[in-house]
Amino acid sequence: MPEKLTEEQKEFFMREALYEARNAKIIGEVPIGCVVVQNGEIIGRGHNIREHVQDATLHAEILAIQEACAAVHSWRLVDAQLFVTLEPCPMCSGAIINSRIPEVYFGAFDPKAGTVGSIGNLLTDERFNHQAKVESGLLLDEAKDLLQSFFREVRRKRKEKKRSQG
Repeated sequence: MPEKLTEEQKEFFMREALYEARNAKIIGEVPIGCVVVQNGEIIGRGHNIREHVQDATLHAEILAIQEACAAVHSWRLVDAQLFVTLEPCPMCSGAIINSRIPEVYFGAFDPKAGTVGSIGNLLTDERFNHQAKVESGLLLDEAKDLLQSFFREVRRKRKEKKRSQG
């Protein structure tokens, strides 16, 4: 099991995930960011790039897990923590389970696709061979505000485009 993190460490790592989310927003991607931490060090980072690459699997968590696995030369991340700004989807929850990450921290809930509390909870389901400790709502307001402002801007641009074509 990984070393216990202090509240200050949790906040620091979630702020790093928010930094990644802002990088996604800058390039027009849904602002979701993730970091994987081991022994108090970030070993993997990622933010959504699925629109740019047109690959449905390129979520922040997947990219951060891939980078972390490469850093430790193993698919097992048994001493790691994952910090992500939005509740993981089924695919990302599966990657967390398969990489054996024991602790997951996330900011905002995803009522339409979240599988760490919203529409199910894959990470604590004892039918799987691995479960993770989950803490939700970490820097919730910042994570939620980032997503809400992004989608508000997307809707505004869509309306503008529609008006100019009408």
